[in-house]
Parts: sequence; C-alpha cells; structure tokens
Amino acid sequence: MTLGWIVLIAVGVLVLGVIGIYNSLVMLGKRCDNGWAQIDVQLKRRYDLIPNLIETVKGYLKHEREVLENVTKARTQAINATGVKDQAAAENMLTGTLRTLFAVAENYPDLKANTNMLALQEELVSTENKISFARQHFNDTVMQFNTKVATFPANMLAGMFGFKERDFFELLDEVQREAPKVQF
Repeated sequence: MTLGWIVLIAVGVLVLGVIGIYNSLVMLGKRCDNGWAQIDVQLKRRYDLIPNLIETVKGYLKHEREVLENVTKARTQAINATGVKDQAAAENMLTGTLRTLFAVAENYPDLKANTNMLALQEELVSTENKISFARQHFNDTVMQFNTKVATFPANMLAGMFGFKERDFFELLDEVQREAPKVQF
C-alpha cells in the first residue's frame, strides 16, 4: 500500500512538472508573439511616415528621383516582408535608403528649414527610438524562450510539443546598427 502511494505521488509530481514546463513554454512563446507585435506597430508607424517624407522632399529633390524611388521600393519590400529574418533584411535596406535620402537632403538648405521636414524628422527619430526599444524587448524575450527550449528538462518536452527556437531581430551591418541621422 505504501509503495502504491509513493508511486502515485511521484507520478503526480512528474505530471505537475510537465504541465509547469509546458505552460512556461507557452507563456514565453506568447511573450515573443507580443514582442513581435509591438515591433510591427512601430514599423507600421515608420512606414506611414515615409510617404509624407517623400512628398515633403519631392519638390526639392527634382534631380534626385532615383533616391526617392529607392526609398519607396525599400518601404514596399519592408511592408511585404514575412518572418523575422526577412523583416530584418528589409528593415536594413530601408534604413540604408533613408540614410541616403537624408544625406542628399543635406545639400538643400531650404529643405532643411522646411517646417514639415523638421516635424517629420522629429517623428522619424521618435519612431526609430521606439523601434529600437521594441526590438530590444523582443530579443530579450526570444533569448528567454530559446534558453528554455534548449535547457534540460524543457528541451525534451519542447521537442515533443513542437516548440522550436525563434529568430532574433538583428541588424546585419555595423553601419545600419546606428539610427539614421536626420539632423538638419
């Protein structure tokens, strides 16, 4: 009789441990999803600012049509990107084209003094900061999730229940690790 109770208690503890590990994996997965959603919100805000930026500079940069087309093209690719790695690559390209746009805009003193341009500059800097904070939160959460998925005993259960490590939202190039300089 005593052996039966010991076995029953051991099985109960094991089941509770499995449930606890499974629930923690689900919770961390949901935190990763939420972190990505926060990045997505800020990226959409950034994408919404870009057409206004292009309209503001279009009249000044009549001879720089290729720069404006590249920004528009990069924005479209970023909007259509799927998955963390594709999104990161598209964001890297968009950041590079914005950097080029602002470098070209430096040559136009009237544009640098335009109130719409100054307001857009401020909004873009604010949005870039929010993206940076959201990316940091997301990557911290992904690190926690990936650590849980990779460590024993959760790694055994993660494999059984289909939990896989997630990708970080990384910038690929040292120059692109800096926020675009939009100071006029």
